[in-house]
Amino acid sequence: MADPIVVGVDPLANGDIAAVARGGAAVELSTAARMAIRAARTQVDKLASADSPTYGVSTGFGALATRHIPADRRTELQHALIRSHAAGAGEPVEREVVRAQMLLRLRTMSSGRTGVRESCADTLAGMLNAGITPVVAEYGSLGCSGDLAPLSAVALAMTGEGEVHDANGALVPAADALRAAGIEPLLLSEKEGLALINGTDGMLGMLLLALDDLRELLDLVDLTAAMSVEALLATDRVFAAELQQLRPHPGQVIAAERMRKFLVDSPIVASHRGPDCNRVQDAYSLRCAPQVHGAARDTVAHAASVATIELESIIDNPVVLDDGRVESNGNFHGAPLGYVLDFLAIPVADVASMAERRTDRMLDTARSQGLPPFLAADAGVDSGYMIAHYTQAAVVAELKRLAVPASTDSIPTSAMQEDHVSMGWAAARKLRKAVDGLSTVLAIELLTAARALDLRAPLKPAPATGAAVAALRAQVGGPGPDRHLAPEIAAARALIRDGALRASYTLS
Repeated sequence: MADPIVVGVDPLANGDIAAVARGGAAVELSTAARMAIRAARTQVDKLASADSPTYGVSTGFGALATRHIPADRRTELQHALIRSHAAGAGEPVEREVVRAQMLLRLRTMSSGRTGVRESCADTLAGMLNAGITPVVAEYGSLGCSGDLAPLSAVALAMTGEGEVHDANGALVPAADALRAAGIEPLLLSEKEGLALINGTDGMLGMLLLALDDLRELLDLVDLTAAMSVEALLATDRVFAAELQQLRPHPGQVIAAERMRKFLVDSPIVASHRGPDCNRVQDAYSLRCAPQVHGAARDTVAHAASVATIELESIIDNPVVLDDGRVESNGNFHGAPLGYVLDFLAIPVADVASMAERRTDRMLDTARSQGLPPFLAADAGVDSGYMIAHYTQAAVVAELKRLAVPASTDSIPTSAMQEDHVSMGWAAARKLRKAVDGLSTVLAIELLTAARALDLRAPLKPAPATGAAVAALRAQVGGPGPDRHLAPEIAAARALIRDGALRASYTLS
């Protein structure tokens, strides 16, 4: 078993999120975190017993913040808040998303800025370690004040209400899952309801997971593009380092270098390199691949810088300051995350669009440099990859629609108290769908380019691209009569998503 992720007063690392959300790693609170939690709670207890009202401690919430709540009704107030705010609808979101937002909320509580009791943090940590995943519905968050409905679903489960998936994935009542794990349902005290739900944790969790996926996919699109360059007898001269340095965007330089390395020692490329080669001006989908892939890489880098700042941030309202004051604020607004979540959907769509153009070129006898129609074994009887390309084109069309921003679509709520919202959760949900679509697009380019390379025999591809073809061939047969293609697309997708394709090759 891996060591548990220690959650303390300092920010979590990017890799910690994936380890817990996807890898199922356990968590534990640091000693410093426990001390910080206790110190902040002391301040909240003082304010709770004071005569003057404090927002979130002894008042109502949102548009009802001016109403003072007597002490004997504050536990009722906190539970009413969670029950009313757990108002999501639609299909459950993915387990990894829920676990990510649980971990990020735990980290905020561990900072000593929220005023919760130690037992509150221990309950959340215990659920993570027991593999208890509350059912969080897809719709309900406007990204301001944070991810209220999604986080309320988690908080509700902490109190023993609602439904969860247990460690085996079974849907069970939260009370039963807590009992089986030996976790006492939480009885909320002053401030704890707000502290559990006033955060950007869902948005941030989905951003971090998408960044992990996109780094992998942008590495693999360099591979599939290089395979297509070989398959279409295109030139590699445009990827030369001296040409890239004339426009040294960091991502472009990296993408071009990777494509050069994929094509090192390629007999196919060597076969048409020399003074007699007339392939000087290849189509943009080949010649400009580093420029597009590189711009996508630079967009990922920008989004990662925003995510890093958010990981270092403490998002709650109100928040406990060092001098003991509990102050209201607007740090829960999701605009910084919403913007980059929307931004990332644009290069996802564009990278996919370029891959689709390369795929189409390999299937068209007018542009494929001698390949058979649709790479079919017996064109006319067989259709080859004709309809696989249709599928790819349909996904690309969807990705273009998903690139339309959500963050410009604010809609006022809460009796105009929340009169401008971020829609960051919606931006994150569509980005997840877009990333999944890009995997399908690259799987179909991989299948097409690999078959085209096989059809170039006896010429062989480069060692790196050849290794990728071999990895695919271990799962999917080579050229031949038509066969059921859907399972082969799924197999290629699996190679991409589980890391097996990336592990198949070595770049010098």
